[in-house]
Amino acid sequence: MPMMCAVAFSPRGKLYYADPGSLTPHVGERVLMPTDDGPEVAICVWAAQWVSEDVGELPVLAGLAGQDELRRAELSRRRRARARVAARRLAREHDLPMKIVGVDHVPETGGYTIYFTAEGRVDFRMVVRDLNRTLGARVRLQQLSARDSARLQGGIGSCGRDLCCATFLTDFEPVSLRLARDQNLALNPMRITGACGRLMCCLRYEHPLYEEFTRAVPAVGARACTPSGAGRVVRHDVPREQVVVALDEGGRVACERAAVCPSRQAHEAAHPPPGPLAAPQAAPPAGPMQPDHGSKR
Repeated sequence: MPMMCAVAFSPRGKLYYADPGSLTPHVGERVLMPTDDGPEVAICVWAAQWVSEDVGELPVLAGLAGQDELRRAELSRRRRARARVAARRLAREHDLPMKIVGVDHVPETGGYTIYFTAEGRVDFRMVVRDLNRTLGARVRLQQLSARDSARLQGGIGSCGRDLCCATFLTDFEPVSLRLARDQNLALNPMRITGACGRLMCCLRYEHPLYEEFTRAVPAVGARACTPSGAGRVVRHDVPREQVVVALDEGGRVACERAAVCPSRQAHEAAHPPPGPLAAPQAAPPAGPMQPDHGSKR
C-alpha cells in the first residue's frame, strides 16, 4: 500500500497530496514540496499514512525545510506583500477598475505573477511597466475569473466549512439553475450562490442522487399505490428517501422509496413472500395404558 500526506502553502490554503518517501512528517512541520519552479516550503496538514486506494503518481517530498529554506520563504513572503501594496497603489493611480487578489514570487528567478479580477478587459500595460521599475524584477499580470479568485483567496462557505474550491476541487464543472430546480431548492440568490457570486459548486455533488431517485419512483403528479391506498404523488423527499402521496380517500402519507417503486411492486406481485408456516398438529391424548399381550414376560 502506498503512503500519502497532504500539504498546503498557506495555513488555510488548498491541499496538495504528496508521497512522503522516506520522511514521516507530522502535522505542522515545514516540508519541501516539488513545484514547477522548484521545491517550495509548505505546511504538513495531514500526517503521512497508508492508503488502500491506488492514488497514482504523486510528487515526492524533497525533504524537511531547513533554516535556509525557512529564511528564503520568509523573504519571499515579504516581497509578495511589497508587490501587492505597489500593485494596488499603481492601479489606483492609473484609475484602472481592477482588484489585486494574489501575488506569486519565484525566488530562483526573482519574478512576480500578480493576479487580479475585473469586470471586463483591462489595459494594464502601463501598470506592468511601472511595476517592473518599482520592484526591479520581471512582473506578469494575470486576470482571474470570479471562481478562480475565490479559490486563490479562500474563505468560509455558507455551510461553515472552508470553500471547496480552495481545499480539494481541481477543476470547475458547469453549474446551472436546473440543478437547483431538480433539488427543489428555492431560487433565492442568497441561498444558492457561493462566495464568488456564482452558483455554488456543491449543487452538483448530490445531483446524481436526485437523478437516480427520480428514475426509481413515480414522478410528481403520477399515480402510485401505497400500503395505505392509492393516490397521487405530490412531492419527493430525496434526503429521507420518501415519496409524499395524496390519498384518494383523503390525507397524505409519506412512503418509503421501496413502498412505491414500480419495479419492486412488480417483483413482489410475481414472487409473493411465503405465508407463515402451519403449526404442527398436536398428538391425540394418550388413553389409559393397556397391557401389552404380545410382550414377553
